[in-house]
Amino acid sequence: MEKVLLYNLADTPMAFQLKVILASEKIRIRSVTPEEYRQPIGYLAGLPGFSGNGTVYDGEGFSEPMLVMCGFTGRRLDRFLSKMKARRLPAIPLKAVVTSQNQHWDSLKLYEELKAEHEAMHSGSTSAEP
Repeated sequence: MEKVLLYNLADTPMAFQLKVILASEKIRIRSVTPEEYRQPIGYLAGLPGFSGNGTVYDGEGFSEPMLVMCGFTGRRLDRFLSKMKARRLPAIPLKAVVTSQNQHWDSLKLYEELKAEHEAMHSGSTSAEP
């Protein structure tokens, strides 16, 4: 089951364009709200064996757009990303694929990891570690 979790894109022109692409590819969509940021990624993605933890996040969170993709084969992922590029959507630097490791993280932990990776890549560093 392919699914994309959308963060900080609600009611934006980019969200509309993404939803057109996702619907045409029959990929499920979930817009994650800040209140859900403490839930496991596996739960938000609808993976078997995951349940919500009942925690409601009430902090500031983050404002950058983020995409989390689940259940894609390499070919389907390439196709989805190619369609985004073909529509000339603005880049979304914070993108992840759900893995056996990050499925247990919450959205804030995933955001922190992606942000550190992105900053390390753009600073010329090979590691997010100091």
